[in-house]
Amino acid sequence: MNKNTVKGAVADAVGKIQRTLGRLMGSPKQEIKGAAKQAVGKTQKAVGKAQTAVGKAKRKAKKTKKAGA
Repeated sequence: MNKNTVKGAVADAVGKIQRTLGRLMGSPKQEIKGAAKQAVGKTQKAVGKAQTAVGKAKRKAKKTKKAGA
């Protein structure tokens, strides 16, 4: 896990809470803000997962190259 994955998961959770509270309080504005925060969090989490995958692939390629040399 990297920083983007963690920050994205936190933003997603906070957005979900804000969205739910907005719905419970009858505040469409807060519900929309929560949904937006949740979308940003999910995107950031996906970026973090992609970064982790690329890093793993690089390490694997480097290891394979060393083994073949």
